[in-house]
Amino acid sequence: MSTDLGKAPRTAMVLAAGLGTRMRPLTDDRPKALVEVGGRALIDHVLDRLADAGVERAVVNVHWFADRLERHLAARGRGPAVVISDERAELLETGGGLKKAAPLLGPDPVFVANIDSVWTDHASPGNSALNQLARLWNPSIMDAALLLARREGSIGFEGDGDVFLDDDGRLTFRGDAPSAPFAYMGVHICRPDYVTDGPDGPFSLGGLWRRSAAAGRLYGCVLEGDWMHVGDPRARDEAEARLAAGG
Repeated sequence: MSTDLGKAPRTAMVLAAGLGTRMRPLTDDRPKALVEVGGRALIDHVLDRLADAGVERAVVNVHWFADRLERHLAARGRGPAVVISDERAELLETGGGLKKAAPLLGPDPVFVANIDSVWTDHASPGNSALNQLARLWNPSIMDAALLLARREGSIGFEGDGDVFLDDDGRLTFRGDAPSAPFAYMGVHICRPDYVTDGPDGPFSLGGLWRRSAAAGRLYGCVLEGDWMHVGDPRARDEAEARLAAGG
């Protein structure tokens, strides 16, 4: 169930088009992707992680304050190279955004990353969370491979957990259980054509994941570190404090 790290995705889809409503007033004059945590924009945290994992090209969708985000991305001095998927006309959610960007992504598997996740990584050098996710990925038995965080101890996540993880890495959703130990932390691997059968317009990836889980084709691995879901100003402040304390 492992894959050669040399075959890890070299392209990523970065989901940066959201309105950031819960982040107001910090998003009154900027997209959520440009809210700073620890002196760096959220999108820079994500792009730098992807660069460290060997990603060479990132497709970034834009909508809210799109011009400002494009200027920021153009001024970045570090890879990956950025291509814009323009959603100014209509915000397409996670699945719709991936479907619109599919022609820009190509046929090979990609990392798909939210911009509101910041994390510390306690793994040894060369064995980062994204490296581990890439090693797990096996398209012959998987539709998607999700990076997970332990629910307890995470910052900015107040739910009862999303999934259970079996010994083989296969995921099942919480369903009627009162809680589950793991939450999706905002990065996964899939093929761009995973969303081909999705509807036109906005839709979420969640429905596709549930279908894959029911078929035994949704897998995951767990972050060895601290996950900070930066979804509102309070979570931003807590994430800054965690980073300042050294994770």
